[in-house]
Amino acid sequence: SAATAVASSPTSSPSPPPSHGDERRRALPRVLYSDKDVQARRYIKGIMNQLGLSIREDAVGNIFGRWEGSEAGLGAVATGSHVDAIPFSGKYDGVVGVLGALEAIRMLKRSGFQPKRSLEVIMFTSEEPTRFGISCLGSRLMAGSEELARSLKETVDNQNVSFFDAADSAGYKMHPEELHNVFLKKDDYFAFVELHIEQGPILEKEGIKIGVVTAIAAPASIKVEFEGNGGHAGAVLMPARNDAGLAAAELALAVEKHVLESGSIDTVGTVGILQLHPGAINSIPSKSHVEIDVRDIDEKRRNNVIEKVHQSAIEISKNRGVLLSEFKIINQDPPALSDKSVISAMEFAAKQLNLEYKLMISRAYHDSLFMARISPMGMIFIPCYKGYSHKPEEYASPEDMANGVKVLALAMARLSLQ
Repeated sequence: SAATAVASSPTSSPSPPPSHGDERRRALPRVLYSDKDVQARRYIKGIMNQLGLSIREDAVGNIFGRWEGSEAGLGAVATGSHVDAIPFSGKYDGVVGVLGALEAIRMLKRSGFQPKRSLEVIMFTSEEPTRFGISCLGSRLMAGSEELARSLKETVDNQNVSFFDAADSAGYKMHPEELHNVFLKKDDYFAFVELHIEQGPILEKEGIKIGVVTAIAAPASIKVEFEGNGGHAGAVLMPARNDAGLAAAELALAVEKHVLESGSIDTVGTVGILQLHPGAINSIPSKSHVEIDVRDIDEKRRNNVIEKVHQSAIEISKNRGVLLSEFKIINQDPPALSDKSVISAMEFAAKQLNLEYKLMISRAYHDSLFMARISPMGMIFIPCYKGYSHKPEEYASPEDMANGVKVLALAMARLSLQ
C-alpha cells in the first residue's frame, strides 16, 4: 500500500539545492521577477522535468507540474507554495512547501503508487508583497480577483517600474487582458494541500511533530493619517499643541486595547508602520502615517475590532485637535476554513505514520487562503526553531521536514484515490 511504502521510504538526501539568494548576509531575498527569482524558477522547473511532470506556466508565472492520473478528467489533487522571499528572510518559508511537494511526488513514484486523480505541484508567483505591495498575487489571480486584475494595470514598484515591465524582464510578456487567463474554475481541483513551517512556536514547545491546520486567519490592512499644526519644539507651549505624532501613538495603543478586549487569543493587531513628518527631533509632528494589521479566524470579530479602531481614530482627532485626513481599509480578506475531507486525509496520514499531530489554526497569510476559494483546502505544519520566520535564523530540521513530506505524500495519495 501507499501507506506502507511511504512510511518505510526515507526521503532522498541530495546535496543542498542552491539558495538563489545572498549567502554572505545569511539572508535570502528573492524578489518577484528579479534575477534571483528567475534562477529559482529555472531550478524548480528542472526538478519537475527530472520527475517527468508536464509543466505549464500561466501569464504571471505561476508554475504547474502535473503527474497525470489514470482518470485525468477528474479534478486534480494539488499542492505547493512559493519560493519568493522578503529581504533578510530565511530559507524555509514557502520553499519547504515547494521542494517538499516535489519530494512527495518522488516518494510516491518510487513506491510504485499509481494516482487515480492527477497530482499537481504549484509554485505560486509572489506570495510575499515585497515588490508591489500585493501579497499572494499569483493565487489571488487564480482565485479570480477582478479587482487585482484591474489594479495591476496601474501598479508600479518603488523604482516606478510597472508590473508589466517587470514581468516582461523576467520573460513573462503579457497584455493586461491576459490576466483573466490566470483565473481558474472551482472544479479545476479536487483538493489542495500545502506543507509549511509553522512560523510559530507551538509545535516545538509541545514536542508535537505535525500540525493539521483547521483555519487560516485573514488580515485586514488599514492606512491612517492625521494632520496637525506642527511647530518649533521649544516655542509652542504644551496646551497649544495639535500633535499629529501623539495622535498616532494614542491610536497604536487603542489598537492593542481593542484587540485584547475581543477576549480571543486568535485576534491579533499590529501597528507595523508609524511615520512622522517632518521627522526632526526639534519639530512637533505636523503629519503622521500609521499602517495597521488586524487578523482573526473569525471575520465578524475582526471587523468589530476594525470598527472600534475607526471610532477611536475619530475620537482622538477631536480630542487632540488634529484632522483625521484618511482612514482607509486597504484589504479585508475573509478567513478560510480547511475542508473536512482534507483534514481527514491529513489526520489519516499522520496516524498511519505514527506521528503525533495537533489541530491548530494559522495566523499567517498563505496561498492556501485563496486556493480555498477554488477547491477544498488544508495545510500541514511542521515545527520550526523558536517559531522564527521572516528572519535569517528561521530553521526546520531535516527530520521534521521529512515527516511533513511523508504526511503530505500519504494525504495526497489518499485524496487521489477518492
